[in-house]
Amino acid sequence: MSTRQLSRSTIGIPERNRRTDDADRGSSTAELVIVTPIVIVLLLLVVAFGRYAHGKQLVEQAAAAAARSASLSATAVQADGRARQAASASLSDAGVSCTSMRITVDSGDFRAGGTVGVTLTCTADLSGLALAGLPGSVTMSATGRAPLENFRPFTATGTGNDP
Repeated sequence: MSTRQLSRSTIGIPERNRRTDDADRGSSTAELVIVTPIVIVLLLLVVAFGRYAHGKQLVEQAAAAAARSASLSATAVQADGRARQAASASLSDAGVSCTSMRITVDSGDFRAGGTVGVTLTCTADLSGLALAGLPGSVTMSATGRAPLENFRPFTATGTGNDP
């Protein structure tokens, strides 16, 4: 019998090169240190865009609720007051904190079969996400419109005596 010793190369296993194996040591740690801050910033950006999209949706919803509330009023003055109240209530119920809020009620077509519109502008604070490089605040605006009923008496002023 032959007692020939098999080397790694004769059975298909490549020889190890100690010099290159030692040079790669710690490279995954360095890669992790470089990649981790980038991943964190990307996650903060995803959260920021999610907060913006959710806030925008809530502002649109509040504008629609304000327009619907205004359409149930008998006068344009009542419509203005109800729209402001509904928009504020809707945003506060949803937990949206606007640093400044502007509500504009368009009651120019306030008559039977007409429409009433509400434009809501909210400036929201994003300073909690300043680490991601976002601005401190963002302004979101939405307009909601609602039809007025055809067979209901409406008055253009708040006196209730208009024909």
